[in-house]
Amino acid sequence: MKATAVARANIALVKYWGNLDARLNLPAAGSLSVTLAGLETRTTVTRGGASRDRLMINGDAVSPAALTRARRVMDAARALAGHDSEPLLVESVNSFPTAAGLASSASGMAALAVATAGALGLELPPEQLSTLARLGSGSACRSIFGGFVLWRPGSRPDGSDSHGVQLHPAEYWGPRVVVVVVAEQPKPVSSSEGMALTAATSPYHQAWLQGADRDLRQARAAIAARDLGSLGQVAQRSCLRMHANMAATDPPLIYLTSSSWRIIEGVQRLQGQGVPAFFTADAGPNIKVFCEAEAEAKVASEMGKIPGVKQIIHARPGEGAALV
Repeated sequence: MKATAVARANIALVKYWGNLDARLNLPAAGSLSVTLAGLETRTTVTRGGASRDRLMINGDAVSPAALTRARRVMDAARALAGHDSEPLLVESVNSFPTAAGLASSASGMAALAVATAGALGLELPPEQLSTLARLGSGSACRSIFGGFVLWRPGSRPDGSDSHGVQLHPAEYWGPRVVVVVVAEQPKPVSSSEGMALTAATSPYHQAWLQGADRDLRQARAAIAARDLGSLGQVAQRSCLRMHANMAATDPPLIYLTSSSWRIIEGVQRLQGQGVPAFFTADAGPNIKVFCEAEAEAKVASEMGKIPGVKQIIHARPGEGAALV
């Protein structure tokens, strides 16, 4: 009557920001990410564990809006299993700050999709689990898979061909990721709200989308060659242009803080010293610094000296979502 799944956050190297269909979370452009060991969500789904659907994260009941997003995944899974009216109790625990720009929604919805399917007795292929997870959070479709993952936008109106595809497994290449946490509280504007606002008001949005195909080609080539320097050029460009697009929103949507910029400047100083490293940031103030394994200790040490840093998390490419 219950199942538990573990999924990991993924960090986009070529960013996702904007939907063609907000209800189905169908993206306006493709994106590319790496799934990270070190940022984990563990979710247990119990059939008959409550009189109505309930979702607890880190022991606390979520907001009605968060439950509505989760129920998109739960309802779709129940429809497949023929258990349309059966309530589910969902208990989820994150090993890292929630809703703070560290992709907890990606790992959370991926774990929810896998655990719900397991609790309902469904045996689904990864692509179908990916489309289920996407209903709750677009980027969650990538966390179903480990390693380096491409999200194909698809073309079907029902979204059945919009899902993640693994390009390379976690063991293909092992750059380290130093996650520099400057804020642990939830961000004031959710990603779903922010994307809709940007698409509606930013004069830069179409130009941002038009650059995605080029960035994807260059990022895929850099990963295939295990070329951290070339990947860093693409990832930093994608990151900064996404945040410029956000800043041009009306009213401005600014996730990066003064501490975020100090970290970015710190990474640029390391680059000037010849340290192989690059930065990226999603919709939040926390910065992820990618580097070669031999540079990890130095990068973490230098980042830890910057004012405003609350926590350093060490991560690396990890496995996809799975029942445990």
